[in-house]
Amino acid sequence: MKKWILGVVGLFVAVTLAGCSSSTVANMKGAKVTKDEYYDAMKKTTTGQATLRNMIVLKALEQQYPNKVSDKKVNSQFNTLKKQYGSSFDTTLEQNGYTESSFKDQIRTTLYSEVALKALKKPTEKQIAAQWKKYQPKITVQHILVKTEDEAKQIISDYQKDPTEKNFEALAKKNSIDTGTKDKGGKLTAFDNTDTSLDSTFKKAAFKLTKAGDITTTPVKTQYGYHVIRVISVGKKGTMKEHKKDLENQLYTTWQSDQTVMNGIITKVLKKENVSIKDNDLKDVLSSYLSTSSSTSTSN
Repeated sequence: MKKWILGVVGLFVAVTLAGCSSSTVANMKGAKVTKDEYYDAMKKTTTGQATLRNMIVLKALEQQYPNKVSDKKVNSQFNTLKKQYGSSFDTTLEQNGYTESSFKDQIRTTLYSEVALKALKKPTEKQIAAQWKKYQPKITVQHILVKTEDEAKQIISDYQKDPTEKNFEALAKKNSIDTGTKDKGGKLTAFDNTDTSLDSTFKKAAFKLTKAGDITTTPVKTQYGYHVIRVISVGKKGTMKEHKKDLENQLYTTWQSDQTVMNGIITKVLKKENVSIKDNDLKDVLSSYLSTSSSTSTSN
């Protein structure tokens, strides 16, 4: 669930009982909670201030980039995450202070922020050239993870007797302690040099393999144990010109995970909207993006 943007948010949950006036949030015997009381209490909390801040940011993004993020795209990302988390999805939402509705707003904000990033920050030729030096095309590998070096050496020996993908898959199912991949023959999702989920030693070893069928002939040690890695497919590096679009996309992927960069993008969006905070108690709600003087603050 994307990291950089705005932090965990809460909701203003108003429970209005039947027969209550429009200014009443909740009635009880001999007492009531009014909207003004609720508002005054919520604006003093970090959750309430975060909610307002997030609402302002999302509305500003929608104003500047209308219709650039569809409900279909939001729902698609939401459903993908829901499927990934499975039965723990609802619990995970609750632990992070989300409902399904507020989490969809979070996804929408993130998607709009990516639109703003690409509109407001363009890669320079110097940045593209620097990225090319680090560039590794996407590679798809399968691996077998075991506890000891001797086990890994035995697997390498067993594979070399029958150097086929079918044999490697069988060895993975029999020996690998990576429960997430062993039943898939050890296959991992394709990755390139921008990947942040895999161990750096693992990636370095994988990128040294140049063609389908190549295997690490010595065990690869990481914090998880010892790996044997086999290439399924690897993209050709080619020339910088041929991969310019890939390099630009890699830069954007890196920037999207950089809180300083993304805060700068949101600052530009908010300054363009000339946001005016009308409640003095909330005058600093955008201080993480704007100086106090950048947003007008007056009493109600």
